[in-house]
Amino acid sequence: MRSTLQGNGQANHRRYGDTLAFVKKPNDEGATPAKDEWSTRHSVLRSAQRTAALVNALSASSALGAEEPAPAANTVISTVEAVLREYGEKDPLDVSAADVTEMRAVAALLREVFAAADTDAAAARLNRLLADGCGPVRLTAHGGGTPWHIHLDGHDDAPWAEWFLASSCMALAVLVWDRQRPPGGLCASPSCANVYVTGGSGTPRRYCSPRCATRERVAGHRRAKERLTEGG
Repeated sequence: MRSTLQGNGQANHRRYGDTLAFVKKPNDEGATPAKDEWSTRHSVLRSAQRTAALVNALSASSALGAEEPAPAANTVISTVEAVLREYGEKDPLDVSAADVTEMRAVAALLREVFAAADTDAAAARLNRLLADGCGPVRLTAHGGGTPWHIHLDGHDDAPWAEWFLASSCMALAVLVWDRQRPPGGLCASPSCANVYVTGGSGTPRRYCSPRCATRERVAGHRRAKERLTEGG
C-alpha cells in the first residue's frame, strides 16, 4: 500500500497539515493562547471528523445513481480543498487530480472501518491499515510552524493520500482506544452513503446528520399512515 500511495513521486511542499494533537487545557501551566487554539483545531475528535468529511467528499461520485453524472474533476478538487481548509489546512493546497484519485482509494479503505459491525472488527481493520500503509511514529513541528505533534506519514511533504491515510488511522485508532467502541458508522438512511463519527456516550448514533434523521422519521410516519389507511 505504501508504494502505491507514493507511486506518483510528487510531494506537496506547501502543505502544513498535522496528523494529530492531544489537547492541552487552557489553564495548563505553559499553555499559550496560540497553542491552545491550534490544539483545539487539530484534536483527536476534529481529526476524526475531518476523516469522515473527506471520505464523504471523495465518495460522493460513487454514491450517485447510475444515471447521475459524476462530478467534474475540478469540482471534486474544490470540495476536497474546502474540507481541508475547514479543518485547518493552509493555502496553497495544490491538490491535483492524481491526488484525488489516490485519496479516493484511501477513502474506500477507511469506509470499511466506519462500516465495521463492532469494536473488534473496527480494531482489526485499523490494525491492518496501520501495518500496511503507515510508517513509524515520528514527531514534527513543521520547521517551527506548529507545536510538536505526532505523525505516521513518512515526512512532512508526503503526498496527500499518504497523509490522509496516516492521520485518519491514528485519529480513529485513538477513538477506539479511548471509547472502546467503533469510531463511527454508516448513515442508516437508504438514500445517503455518508459516514459519521460517533459520540462519546449516550444512545448510539444512526444518522450522519439531523437532516437525514428527520427525513427518515417523516418517511416512517408516512409509511405507517399509509398502512393504517390500507388496513382500514
